Amino acid sequence: MAYLREKADARRIIDAVGGFGAPIASQNTDGPMSHEILKVQKSAHVVVVEINCQPVCDEAMFVRLSSEFADLGERIAWDEDARVVILAYKGRWFPPDGRELAGLCSQAGVPSLVGSVAGLKVPVLGAINGDAIGLGLELALACDIRIGTRGARFGLPAVSRGSMPSAGGTQRLPRLVGYGKAAEMILTGALVDAEEACRIGLLTRLVAPDALMGAALTMAGEMASKSPLALAYVKEALHKGMDLTLDQGMRMELDLYLLLFTTWDRREGITAFKEKRKPRFKGA
Repeated sequence: MAYLREKADARRIIDAVGGFGAPIASQNTDGPMSHEILKVQKSAHVVVVEINCQPVCDEAMFVRLSSEFADLGERIAWDEDARVVILAYKGRWFPPDGRELAGLCSQAGVPSLVGSVAGLKVPVLGAINGDAIGLGLELALACDIRIGTRGARFGLPAVSRGSMPSAGGTQRLPRLVGYGKAAEMILTGALVDAEEACRIGLLTRLVAPDALMGAALTMAGEMASKSPLALAYVKEALHKGMDLTLDQGMRMELDLYLLLFTTWDRREGITAFKEKRKPRFKGA
């Protein structure tokens, strides 16, 4: 009965925000596009997505955010001009009453925000401004690369509230920092500072807060200059390879390499190298 009540509560929240599938912005449109919860801007093959639900993300807002990001993810998947995504946000999300937002989405059948981020085929660079605690860290773990700011803290303290991570924290954190450190962080609920997060590989780069977006845009621009097919295949190899034996992973890597070998982008890369010029990749 408790589960049914929670399901009904979640359905009420969905109805209150108008259901799923609210449009965000027109596809393949460069320049700024404002939205109440998501701010999206695309330029030079880089899609910058800013989550705009601070200082507190309540239940209704999170349901709508999850739904709209799922819609955006589908648009990015169909947009051949999108090669890299920057996900920018402030990571400390605590609902006022302490309820688990990720669990609410699961009960209601709402598309998972973290799952939508992890499911993007293009590389995702997380630009995390300040603390990433709880769901904020689980969202960061779904990104391929994470840039954080000095003075920030990171952790999954759900056990301190008699709960546990529910958006991939127990699965993605050990794969990133190793079982021992992940177990220590999750079982004690302890937070680590930005320097420690960088040392253990949780962050790939640490910058001052005012340099965060500049660093993210520079790195994303460097990636976006590469072949979009190569970027997608490399991401696939990295992700799927973690669940395979070394031999299986090597075979998968070779298969993806051979697929790339037949593409126009591969020939363009070789030609540009011989002609000592920058390649002009087009994803074909």
